[in-house]
Amino acid sequence: MPKTRLYRFSVEGLSFQEIRWGRVRLALVGMLIGAVLLFAGLELNQRYDDPLGVGIVRSAGLVRENRVLKEQLRFMASRINQVEKNLDALGNQGNEFRLRVDLPAMDPDVAKAGTGGTDERLEFGTTRDAGDLLNNLRSMVGRVEREAQMQLTSYAEVSRKYEQDKVRFAHLPAIKPMQGYYSRDFGLRLHPILGYYRPHQGIDIISDQGTPVYATADGSVEFAGRESGLGLMVAINHGYAIKTMYGHLSKILVREGQMVKRGDLIARSGNTGLSTGPHLHYEIRVNGVAHNPFDYFFSDDRK
Repeated sequence: MPKTRLYRFSVEGLSFQEIRWGRVRLALVGMLIGAVLLFAGLELNQRYDDPLGVGIVRSAGLVRENRVLKEQLRFMASRINQVEKNLDALGNQGNEFRLRVDLPAMDPDVAKAGTGGTDERLEFGTTRDAGDLLNNLRSMVGRVEREAQMQLTSYAEVSRKYEQDKVRFAHLPAIKPMQGYYSRDFGLRLHPILGYYRPHQGIDIISDQGTPVYATADGSVEFAGRESGLGLMVAINHGYAIKTMYGHLSKILVREGQMVKRGDLIARSGNTGLSTGPHLHYEIRVNGVAHNPFDYFFSDDRK
């Protein structure tokens, strides 16, 4: 079989010249080696994070990475939005607690800590879409931080007021000082001994002589001794301008300056002073003004 020959036309010589296969083979081998080297170089370039900056293969990965990051930013924004809703619910509950301890409810604008204003927009050198996501996320995080701080401040205020109220309530004369029959003769009445009308600044509790008498609130014994009309008497200063007095006693069991707690035994009832029979005279004074003790008792029963 005859050999196939290839020719090329030479413009210079205006004639056909035979192509030598050796040169063609050499060119093909060179091209093949070059392609292999190029492929190997690109593979190594990709493996080492594109140090040559070619970016042919890396660009697809960056596109995927950018899409995932945007999805995560949107997800984080939705979670922060839920946190904001939870903070609103917490604020409503906090207002209920504030009212319970006699504090004014927090104004909604104050609770939002001025979040209605516009936040400064930053440029991140990204696409506009990604920049909008990042700026919205910054704004939401800022709002949550401010609202959370306001709620922390509010709850701290509620806690302080609650502790203060616990102390104040402990000094409020809220229990009955003795078992017995409670007369409702506070105010103007006919005096059983003197025989004329005059203000009765407390109530009388009728019971057997020697019945235990208890402090109705925390305080300090201001007086423990004999007083002309009330006979043996104990006066307790409870602070907050509140004072209680226990008269016509048969025996005093505390001393002046002694600290007492609500429910402590302080005396026993008797018939001393200006009295027609065994009973306890009990008074509550606020800023020196007599108050009806029935207004302070937790329970209105007479026993």
